[in-house]
Amino acid sequence: MFSSTSNFEAITVKPRMGFDLQASMSIVCGLPLLECVYCLACARWAWKRCLHTAGHDSETWGLATAEEFEPVPRLCRYILSVYEDDLRHPLWEPSGGYGINPDLLVLKKTYEDTKGKAPPYILYLDHDHSDIVLAIRGLNLAKESDYALLLDNKLGKKKFDGGYVHNGLLKAAECVLDAECEVLKQLVEDYPNYTLTFTGHSLGSGVATLLTMVVVQNQDKLGNIERKRVRCYAIAPARCISLNLAVRYADVINSVVLQANVLSLLNSLPCLLCLRCMRDTCIPEEKMLKDPRRLYAPGRLYHIVERKPCRMGRYPPVVRTAVPVDGRFEHIVLSCNATSDHAIIWIEREAQRALDLMLEKYQTMEIPAKQRMERQETLAREHTEEYKAALQRAVTLSVPHAYNPSQYGTFDAPEEGEHSDRSVGESSTGSSQKTKKIESWEEIIEHLFDKDESGHIMPKKSHRED
Repeated sequence: MFSSTSNFEAITVKPRMGFDLQASMSIVCGLPLLECVYCLACARWAWKRCLHTAGHDSETWGLATAEEFEPVPRLCRYILSVYEDDLRHPLWEPSGGYGINPDLLVLKKTYEDTKGKAPPYILYLDHDHSDIVLAIRGLNLAKESDYALLLDNKLGKKKFDGGYVHNGLLKAAECVLDAECEVLKQLVEDYPNYTLTFTGHSLGSGVATLLTMVVVQNQDKLGNIERKRVRCYAIAPARCISLNLAVRYADVINSVVLQANVLSLLNSLPCLLCLRCMRDTCIPEEKMLKDPRRLYAPGRLYHIVERKPCRMGRYPPVVRTAVPVDGRFEHIVLSCNATSDHAIIWIEREAQRALDLMLEKYQTMEIPAKQRMERQETLAREHTEEYKAALQRAVTLSVPHAYNPSQYGTFDAPEEGEHSDRSVGESSTGSSQKTKKIESWEEIIEHLFDKDESGHIMPKKSHRED
């Protein structure tokens, strides 16, 4: 009896052991197949990245003009000056200097002053260019506080103005504004014709971007400053705002990217390339655009292109600009120059070279002053139209929280006392738009016609002679 029971147990156990063994063998045999699929995906991704150059992202964009690009190399030098301990005795100034008068330096803050809550920055009163400039330095690889700011974020963690922003960078921006609010307000009121410019590099670019957005959303803190007086130049920008905000604030925020800038291409540091390549391979761009939490480089983009595919060396830099919706430097570019393209020293050098080439071209053409002024007005109109088109395209592509241009009033110059940061439900394009049209027609009539003694309208003498 005992023997038969043991045999029965043995019979029932063997099939179970055989099943487990078969399952294990199936998994083991499937691992090489999974490895092959993964390797093929990585190889496909690497092949696409090797064929893709940074210039492909902007090949359909228009060329920037000297007038709009002029502040970039100058602001790069201001950012570089933040690294100096004493601007009266600089140690690392570029050729030609920083272009800063130390007597006009309003303040300079270090890591000790900010207690690690924000990168160091300066506030400079630039009388030569009628500008109030707050410049913020980039990531310090030796400072844990900078890493803490950069890594204090996860997808969907912080909402702002109908979109998502980088949590740590927003905290740093609010810290800077709280510290310098009264000083900035006084300067804005003392110099009503000056622009207020926030600029930064790398980590500082993200802080400058969000500082600009906070100021635009809280204009009363700086004496109801007009939106058109506020601007931002993000050099080697960090991905810090969602796509709908990146497009919506393109009238005040400008990003400058040199060729294959690494931080503009990555979501955060450190980047897990194996996971990124699988995601880029398996997830279509259309689906990425519809993720409201995904962060992008902010505002209008200026792309400095100096290298061409399959060619050695650097070429005379060309600057392209646009307000793109899709194709905002979404692809990682495998390049040995990716880190050097991120360096502020190299960006300043190439930006100055590009500006010198633009100015040389204009001087060769000998454009009269009147036509140059007309060109500036035309450029402003083109930027406005491009801005509207980008907003419309964001709606067409079903970008989350994107709205039609007619639904919020940021396109007409705001009247005094008005805020251009109204909620989406409000519209300021009604009667004010009609009034501006009427005023423009009245100006045209006054320019072309005179009234005689009897009050009748007649063409001006100059136009009759023509």
